[in-house]
Amino acid sequence: MDMDFEKLYNTYYMQVYSYLITLTRCQDTAEEITQTAFFKAMTTEKKYRGSSGEFTWLCAIAKNLFLDDVKKKQKRSHVELEESHTEESDKSGIEHALADEDSAFRIHQVLHALEEPYKEIFQLRVFGELSFQKIGLLFEKSENWARVTYHRARLKIQEKMEETL
Repeated sequence: MDMDFEKLYNTYYMQVYSYLITLTRCQDTAEEITQTAFFKAMTTEKKYRGSSGEFTWLCAIAKNLFLDDVKKKQKRSHVELEESHTEESDKSGIEHALADEDSAFRIHQVLHALEEPYKEIFQLRVFGELSFQKIGLLFEKSENWARVTYHRARLKIQEKMEETL
């Protein structure tokens, strides 16, 4: 179906934007999703079959983009909340010692001698700043496995550090 996207944009922009304002209750988000919806409509023209009205089609695209945005924000806020809670407890010992150059060198010596997967998990979490979820995905294990392994790595490093004092 051959479409005139400029005419489509001029005709339906405000209606799609208004629809999104009711969903998002945020002008910036509504504007961003509206722009993305028109871009998507323009780039996926072949998928429009004409079985529904153009406005209905555009609103369906906009609604799907809105739902994707909501899911992404929920996931991001859940991960950030979880990481901020974990970071507070994680920074208790080893990470603070990294600030001190001598302690940092001793930790790196201990870390260098640490067996796998503890060594890599600790490095990914502390130096790579990866979430436990992403670490679990890298190892094709669960997020909980990554947490437990990281915790065990920290304990092993602390034990070795105490032995070297």
